[in-house]
Amino acid sequence: MPVLLALAVALLFGLVFGPQWWVRRAMQQHATERPDLPGTGGELARHLLDLAQLEHVPVEIAPADHYDPVADVVRLSPENHNGRSITAVAVAAHEVSHALQHAAGDRLLAARVTFAPVVQGFEYAAAVVMATAPLMLAVVKSPVLLALQVGIGIALLGVRFAFHLVTLPVELDASFRRALPILEAGRFLDAADMLGARTVLRAAALTYVASSLVSLVNIARFRRLLPF
Repeated sequence: MPVLLALAVALLFGLVFGPQWWVRRAMQQHATERPDLPGTGGELARHLLDLAQLEHVPVEIAPADHYDPVADVVRLSPENHNGRSITAVAVAAHEVSHALQHAAGDRLLAARVTFAPVVQGFEYAAAVVMATAPLMLAVVKSPVLLALQVGIGIALLGVRFAFHLVTLPVELDASFRRALPILEAGRFLDAADMLGARTVLRAAALTYVASSLVSLVNIARFRRLLPF
């Protein structure tokens, strides 16, 4: 029985943390500097934006790669903004593709922008519920109220998880309907490098889903608070 339990726990952690580990590995695997590439990720992003007549969209250095639709700015991490690698090129094309979605009036992207602050509010609320649940049990000493509070916390975290799943098509569109054709048509990478670019684009598309899976660990923590 202990062996089966250990295997079950290992399987759960593999399902939860495996995708995030794969995303990081895929990014790192193709992040080797390539002096033979014609430009950095930041230079490619600027070039692609100018080609799309989006000269007003700036490219900035930030801790993490993302497109900010509110500020209308493409932000790249230092290693991808200044680096010459397959990862830098593919990630830059992916983030620029979000700017192209925004410019084209993509409805699903617009919906994500609208509901993202709401989901963030749910996440903050879930953190408060998680922090106060043990205190509530100590003060009220009511398993029923604790179960209700834990149920609310699980529901709040579930909203975040569902949000990332629903918006996954936005990421897939950015990677494979926009960024990949741009890289192929523009020949910004050799044919031999496109396989690696596909892997990086797949990782970029799954980044949010992989991170949302980690929230399942928090849900499991909520479940452990229940006295039954």
